[in-house]
Amino acid sequence: MQSPEKETRPELSTMSVQSVPTFPLRSTDEKAIPLIGFGTAEYPFGASRDTLKETIIEAIKLGYRHFDTAAVYQSEQPLGEAISDALRLGLIKSRDELFITSKLWCSDAHRDLVLPALHKTLKNLKLEYVDLYLIHWPLSLKPGKHDFPFKKEDMVPMDIKSVWEAMEECHDIGLTKSIGVSNFSCKKLETLLSSARIPPAVNQVEMSPMWQQKKLRKFCEEKGIVVEAYSPLGAKGAVWGTNQVMECDVLKEIAQAKGKSVAQVCLRWACEQGVCVIVKSFNKERMKQNLDIFDWRLSDDELLKISQLPQCKGYPALEFVSDDGPFKSLQELWDGEI
Repeated sequence: MQSPEKETRPELSTMSVQSVPTFPLRSTDEKAIPLIGFGTAEYPFGASRDTLKETIIEAIKLGYRHFDTAAVYQSEQPLGEAISDALRLGLIKSRDELFITSKLWCSDAHRDLVLPALHKTLKNLKLEYVDLYLIHWPLSLKPGKHDFPFKKEDMVPMDIKSVWEAMEECHDIGLTKSIGVSNFSCKKLETLLSSARIPPAVNQVEMSPMWQQKKLRKFCEEKGIVVEAYSPLGAKGAVWGTNQVMECDVLKEIAQAKGKSVAQVCLRWACEQGVCVIVKSFNKERMKQNLDIFDWRLSDDELLKISQLPQCKGYPALEFVSDDGPFKSLQELWDGEI
């Protein structure tokens, strides 16, 4: 029996500078996005700040060209230093070989604060532009601190129309090549699309074999929005993480039959769905293994088994729910997609 996911497998084009295939951002004419991105978030944020630069340089040596950061992660500055060193050492010939994503934190998600926030991000990164700039969450915080966790009384509704207009202006003046969102449901995307002049190129959301986001992926595909997966391995060990992915018996059986790791099976599965994935490991051997997923495929039977796994969201994001905030329940935050 054929997997219902089979027809969504993308045609992947291999980048000339390394082995990571790319996928076009369909709402822009800018360069394609590498399917594997290197994540820089580690909680507590900034915990690996002293060693992160060297880790990123090692990642570039291994072949990573897509790096994911955010204002709240406290990793923009080490990433910028690593990029400067990589250019100086000749590991890359040009900044244009890299695809850099950063995100607007909730306390800056106000129309007049978006552009200053991106300028600060670019200063941290020592770059003239980012390739992708995302709204991190679909709500705002009172202006000021970049804290996580934050005080629940600081949560306020986002004026998505005006914030997105500011994002579009960032694109217009060339400070970001593409713009997008993160943690947006189908309903919230519909609201954004109803007034957007430039549609979001990407929606970065939690996705793994145990939380496959089929409804959201279908919606995004219809709208030309690329889905990017965070926590594709369940983020085991993180405060928001779960071990349900890495301990899944079905995935273990497939991995054993393939002679691969569970992580490799998860990443290969995501890429075969036409999804970009952000992986985060600072262990050199696992960093290398996470790139070794492009010279083999999952069978139709294996894809079918994965498609039938019981679904459970790993990170409900209770921090963003409050009786006095914009989202009074998880149902409101995720619009039933939980």
